[in-house]
Amino acid sequence: MIYTSCVGAIVGFMAASSICRGAGAADSKEEAEKPLRLVIIGDSLTAGYGVSKADAFPAQLQNIINESGDLKRQIKVVAAGISGSTSASLKKRLAWQMKLKPDAIMFAIGANDGLRGLEPEQMKSNLLDAIKTSEQAGVKVILAGMKMPMNYGQAYRAKYEAVYSELGQLPGLIYIPFLLKDVGGVKELNQSDAIHPNEKGHTKMAENLWAQLKEEKFFKALRAKPEMKIPSGAEFKTMRNQMVSELVQSR
Repeated sequence: MIYTSCVGAIVGFMAASSICRGAGAADSKEEAEKPLRLVIIGDSLTAGYGVSKADAFPAQLQNIINESGDLKRQIKVVAAGISGSTSASLKKRLAWQMKLKPDAIMFAIGANDGLRGLEPEQMKSNLLDAIKTSEQAGVKVILAGMKMPMNYGQAYRAKYEAVYSELGQLPGLIYIPFLLKDVGGVKELNQSDAIHPNEKGHTKMAENLWAQLKEEKFFKALRAKPEMKIPSGAEFKTMRNQMVSELVQSR
């Protein structure tokens, strides 16, 4: 009687485990089918001033991600760029974006604060508030830093750039030191105003962004992994018979 109960318990446990694995696989599949929403809140750089939306770095970043082919969960890049905007616009814009339930937000803003010579400490306060609001909502934060042209003077440039480097040290935050890395100041990658990237410049920005993001722990978790194999009915029956046989021999 005890032996029969043991065998029944073992078989029942295996069946339950199989069901749980199946349910877990279904949940994983559902999660994988829902794209991760990455919102980029920025200014004219994000809006793609002077180029088509298809050539702006958010759209090109989306193309690079789509072509990577190694993600178990897709990423949807949402461009939320407004030309001429400063960090002062973050509070209202963030409140709107939060209604759309993003998974990650990149703050690529602050260039106009600097170009207008606005106080870096106020920019820092605006960015910090936005970062805290996002993190409290469980949203992963990415901060893209900026730099000012040489003619803004060493003192102002140092104070301005320190805002990003200091905020970039916040725990859990993904920090991109310079959004225009390898693009800013490169004549052939910028438009005639020497401020806004051309199509090639936006391509370089997108390439640089994904090169870093894909190595971050948050995005590495989205990379494809071998799926757990769930035994078929025949395989399960063989496993069950083998366990029963081993149990009989051990008596």
